[in-house]
Amino acid sequence: MPGGEHPSGLAPGTAAPALGEALLAELRRHSPALATERFHLIGMVPFAPALSAPRVLDVARALGATFLSEGEPERRVLSTSLCARSASNALHIFKPGSLVVASGDRDDVVLASALATMNGVPLAGILLTNGFIPGDNMIEMCRPALKTGLPVISVDTDSFTTAKNLGQMGNDIPIDDLERAERVANFVAAHIDLEWLKDHLSRGYTRRLSPSAFRHQLVKLSQQANKRIILPEGSEPRTVEAAAICQRRGLARCVLLGKREEIEEVARHRGIELPEGLEIIDPDSIRESYVDAMVERRSGKVNALTAEAQLHDNVVLGTMMLQLDEVDGLVSGAIHTTANTVRPAFQLIKTAPGYHQVSSIFFMLLPEQVVVYGDCAVNPDPDADALAEIALQSARSAKAFGIEPRVAMISYSTGESGSGADVEKVRQATQLAREQAPELLIDGPLQYDAAAIESVGRQKAPDSPVAGRATVFVFPDLNTGNTTYKAVQRSARVVSVGPMLQGLNKPVNDLSRGALVDDIVYTIALTAIQAAQGS
Repeated sequence: MPGGEHPSGLAPGTAAPALGEALLAELRRHSPALATERFHLIGMVPFAPALSAPRVLDVARALGATFLSEGEPERRVLSTSLCARSASNALHIFKPGSLVVASGDRDDVVLASALATMNGVPLAGILLTNGFIPGDNMIEMCRPALKTGLPVISVDTDSFTTAKNLGQMGNDIPIDDLERAERVANFVAAHIDLEWLKDHLSRGYTRRLSPSAFRHQLVKLSQQANKRIILPEGSEPRTVEAAAICQRRGLARCVLLGKREEIEEVARHRGIELPEGLEIIDPDSIRESYVDAMVERRSGKVNALTAEAQLHDNVVLGTMMLQLDEVDGLVSGAIHTTANTVRPAFQLIKTAPGYHQVSSIFFMLLPEQVVVYGDCAVNPDPDADALAEIALQSARSAKAFGIEPRVAMISYSTGESGSGADVEKVRQATQLAREQAPELLIDGPLQYDAAAIESVGRQKAPDSPVAGRATVFVFPDLNTGNTTYKAVQRSARVVSVGPMLQGLNKPVNDLSRGALVDDIVYTIALTAIQAAQGS
């Protein structure tokens, strides 16, 4: 969370073994029975206060409060501050995640909370006591703050009783708080010996990479990679927070491209402590030095004047830095379209040897395993040759991230049961991919249920080495792929990581403009790992 421990699956996994060894030594000292090889310490989970953070909605339920302005009731309460003094003497309480508690007739506190919100401080909300409700004029004055999603709730109890009631709230996870339940599960999984559990409990079963193991692996591999990643949207608030997390955890050496004063202002408003070593580069101070290199790279297509103009786009500037090996990877897209991120990469980075195109994959974190979807973001209607290349690229990416590739070429028909141009394209692509990678487990055309569900696969394609066990799903076109990934992500509450671009000479990755901080952290980690593996 801002300025503190981040309760995501990307929790530091490196501290657990050392602490575990110390605990194990202490246990063995007190009990000789534990001082044998038969005893194995599976893990030790440290206390993380942020994992106990309730939502404003939970506070309202516990206190029987009324919502005066619902806003975003899912906001997390990281701290509770009872304001009994004037607002000018309590400015320290207006910080990210704070639930400000004050009597409903304290107009100065209400106005100060609204002002802090308008200045970019993401308060959890306001809790008004004593049954007092601000007047219409005060509500209208605070309207711009309320429009940002600031929740305001009211109780009839006095401030002292309300504070006491808040202190008696339990730490149980509400049944509808799936996000918190998942964060707790991921945090626990990041501090246990997954390899030992897998070796001792997974014998005889088809190997699957669980979401927690995938996150743990992202941490480990990105820390080992130690790559320098450029972030052209350097003053974008989510990006600043994600860069601070990655730098602090050693997931990447992040470079924020932007004005230092703007970035520091964003950090101050969000309660982010910029870690030592987080690099900030003012684009105005370096732009001119890349003009000649860009003219040379795009010979005949740009001159010095047009190159200088294009380099005012920080994504283009960051891409030039990547092309010249000054950084190892680039992540953008929080406030830019996919085209804004990908087009400079096509023009300046270009495709890797042996590839004719760039494609994308999403890592879909299903409840019991992580699978790969491709291509869901780049190619609208690939022909059979392009589809075969997407299949090979996706299989190699899956293997690079610890997923055993079993590739299903998805269609509306399974095997020889259907006909038509669309099915024939998938059939040809499957054959081409088999010829280019005979060692790869690949089959198609397969309907999605035949590829994903073991019982359906046995019925529809009993002789297939992939049906019912697929880990890589290759869709026939962008319409099918993008629709499917969004349907699964939204309807089944599945976390998706990506899109991760594949086929470029150097790693460039795009973000959704609705990306959360965790999404950006994961994408930076993916990019660092790609850079270490040669993209």
